[in-house]
Amino acid sequence: MSPFAREQAAGNLAEWIYAAPFRLEYDVTVAAYVPVGSEPGSLAVLDALLDRGVTVLIPVVPPGEPGPLDWARYHGQESLARGRWGLWEPTGARLGVEAIRAASLILVPALAVDKSGVRLGRGGGYYDRTLTGLTADVVAVVYDDEIVDSLPSGPLDVPVGWVLTPEGGFQELG
Repeated sequence: MSPFAREQAAGNLAEWIYAAPFRLEYDVTVAAYVPVGSEPGSLAVLDALLDRGVTVLIPVVPPGEPGPLDWARYHGQESLARGRWGLWEPTGARLGVEAIRAASLILVPALAVDKSGVRLGRGGGYYDRTLTGLTADVVAVVYDDEIVDSLPSGPLDVPVGWVLTPEGGFQELG
């Protein structure tokens, strides 16, 4: 995908935040992410969430072996700095792994998602460890061609209930 096409897709994803089928108001917490490389999304998506008045949490990769993600609040691009593995993370106070329990909506990156909600990540298992046992709506953010008929899954994989794509917007799975 060309840089122009990625930029256009990122803008579309940010626009879909304003048409989200979820309640996004002042007392809502949303967990999201800062995209890496060619992952779909952008800071514009995070800023659109802030514009809606919600509290936005961004993951912080903890030291050591893969485990549940830590979280911190996003307050705009100026609140980010490079963290573990060069990922952009909030510079504010760490809220702990339990902070995600306050989120009613969780946006997660994915390489692909199948129509039953199986999500293909990057293989570290951080999100699966984080999402286990949560009741929030989980939305995998993917490009339109990354929704596939079927993916293999394992016993530790946590399915998602929704996808968000640049052209299709929010789509419920299952």
